[in-house]
Formats: sequence, C-alpha cells, structure tokens
Amino acid sequence: MNNSLDNSILIVDDIPTNIKLLFEILHQTEFNVSVAKDGITALKKAEETLPNLILLDVMMPGIDGFETCRLLKENPKTKNIPVIFMTARSDLVDRVKGLTIGAVDYITKPIQYEEVLAKISIHLELRRTQLKLSHAAKMSSLGQLTSGIAHEINKPINFIFDNITSVHNYVKDLLELLTIYEQYNQNKYIEIQDYINKIEIDVIKKNLPQLLSSMQIETEQVEKIVRSLQLFSSLDDTEFQHFKINEGLDSTLILLSNRIKATSKRVEIHIVKNYGYLPFVECYPGQMNQVFMNLLTHAIDSLEEPPLSSRIYKNPTIEICTDVTENQKSVLITIADNGIGIAEEIQQKIFDQFFVTKTLEKGTYFGLAIAHEIITNNHRGTLELKSSPGEGSRFLITIPIEQTISKVS
Repeated sequence: MNNSLDNSILIVDDIPTNIKLLFEILHQTEFNVSVAKDGITALKKAEETLPNLILLDVMMPGIDGFETCRLLKENPKTKNIPVIFMTARSDLVDRVKGLTIGAVDYITKPIQYEEVLAKISIHLELRRTQLKLSHAAKMSSLGQLTSGIAHEINKPINFIFDNITSVHNYVKDLLELLTIYEQYNQNKYIEIQDYINKIEIDVIKKNLPQLLSSMQIETEQVEKIVRSLQLFSSLDDTEFQHFKINEGLDSTLILLSNRIKATSKRVEIHIVKNYGYLPFVECYPGQMNQVFMNLLTHAIDSLEEPPLSSRIYKNPTIEICTDVTENQKSVLITIADNGIGIAEEIQQKIFDQFFVTKTLEKGTYFGLAIAHEIITNNHRGTLELKSSPGEGSRFLITIPIEQTISKVS
C-alpha cells in the first residue's frame, strides 16, 4: 500500500510513552498523524479532521474508549471511520463488546511494530475498497436505471418524432384547403358562418402551425435528453473505445440542465463553451462521462454555496475549454467556475479517496477522488486543481489521445 500523507491517522491515548512510540512508527512510514489524549478531545478532533483511521485506547480518564467509539459511530460525520482499539486486556468479553459497538480490530499492548503496521494497512485498504465498491454499485445502478428509462421513453418519443412532421404537413394542407374553400364559397351558409365565428378560425390558422412547430422543437429536446441518458449510461467499459470528448461534455450538460436553468431562488448559470477541434480519443467513455458529471456537479455546487458575492450571484459562470496539447499527443479539458473557491487546506486533500468533508449523500469531494482515480489510473492522464478562495476553481484534465496498451488496470 502506498502510505501517502493523505492517509491520516488519529491516535487517542493518555499515556505519553504510547503516543511517542506510535507517532514514531507511523510518522516514519509517512502517515499523517494527529493526537488526542482523551475521549472528548478525540470526538472533536475526529469531526474536524476526519482521519482515515483511529487508534483508540480502551482505558482513559473521563469517557473510556468504548464510550468514545459509541459516540463516534453515532455521529454521521465520523461513523464510517474505522476504529482499532488498543488494549493490554485480553478478556474475550471486552473484545466482543468493542467489536459490537463498531470497532474493526484490536491491537494488543505492549505495542508491536509489525502488528501495528499490518493491521493499519489491512483496514485502510479495506476502507478504500469499500468506498470503491459502494461508488461502483451506485454508478452501476445509475447506469441500469438511466438505460432502462431511456429505453422506455424511446419508443413513444420516436413515434411522436417520426409522425409530427407528417401531422404538420397534413394540417398545412387542410388549412390551405380551407382558404381555397373560403375564396370560392362566397355565399356562406349562416350556420357555417356562425361556427367559423365561434371557433375563431383566423386564430386557429395563425396558432396551429406555431403550436406544431413548438411541439417539434420540444420533442427534439426530449430526444436529445434520451440520447444523453443512453450515452451516459454506457458504464460497461471493458475495452477502450474511440470517443468524442466534446459530445460527452454536451450530453452531461443536458443531464444537468435542471441545475443550470434559472429558478425562483437563483439566476441561470451561464455556460461558456470554448471547444477546440479534437480527434477521437481512446478511452472508457462511461468513465469519462462520470468524470465530467462529478466535476461539473462540483462547479454547480460551488456556485450555490453561500456566502456568495454579488459578482457571483449576478453572473454565475462555468467555462469549459477543450484543445489538443502542443505535442499533439494529448487533449486538455478545462472546467472552471467563478464560485467561492476551495480553501488551501482542503485542496491538499481533495483527491484523497477518504476525503468526504461534505456528506456522502452529496458526495462532491468523494466524486473528485473518483474522478482523479479514473483519469490517473485508468487513462494515464492528469487531473489538477487551481483555486483561490473567492476566485473560483479550475480543473485541468489531460489524457493521451491514444492509449499504448490494450487496457489500463
């Protein structure tokens, strides 16, 4: 396992010698270590810093380790953080109690170097796998749902779309026939004339063609949404495919249109598209659409997040740029917003797979970690963030136009 600084661990122990020993073991293996000397401090620090794992002593002054663990598991922000108890007690009852209230393992005292590292590595990897599987399951369900919806909508929409032109032509012919009839039938019967006046035939002649044209435009819009759903739901990526990046961005914007349009509470988000001419890019299309969805959702969130300055409120903007890099071997995709920006301390962790300072239901920061993994691990590319508080954020994606190997694991 790669023990980067993003793998943060909180040590909770009231014995200075234990803290020193654990700190030395973990710090030299490049973990980011923080310390709390009692349960109350641990609860506060865990909620503020959201470590990836907690090493928790059982016997402490004030609230003990069992009560601390129970309170951690009751807090929605900290309930998913793995807790490993540290204890010199080997009583089976105590071990069962700890596991019952939510701990994932025990480390016995006196502390052994190999045991500590082995168990930390195992549970961090399990946590990482759990998050991946959870996200994969959600995306798979989303793919199946959108594919099913698109299939069900497609049939009636295709019927309407295929026939509305014929209806438009039929109405045009009938209205023209009516005009000819009126020209040649000067001696109109009173009953016919009364009915013509009743239905306001001149209004029908004017409005009916316009109504049919509007129906055709709206039907075409629904068809675009269905195509976007089908494109976005192509999540069964087992082989690289040649993909139109600009088309993927457009389909994602269509799916997000309800969050972009103006409502009673906000003005419309202005979308600026500066698309360059791109060749087909070899990639996993479903995964790339997922990246676009996560980054664009983050941009929209940042434009809705208070406090907003009058500049942002009056002119919320997302700019999307695509181009080929100077060496002609990669494409560059930039997604920028003029929102609230991201604090520097968050920027350092924002691509960490465990970093979820927002709720999992909203999932914005976790989505950025998934996007980073898709780009860097699955496409041999890069995903960078440039942001300043109050000045907006800019995400820069580069991926090769051609993948030199058949599949990236």
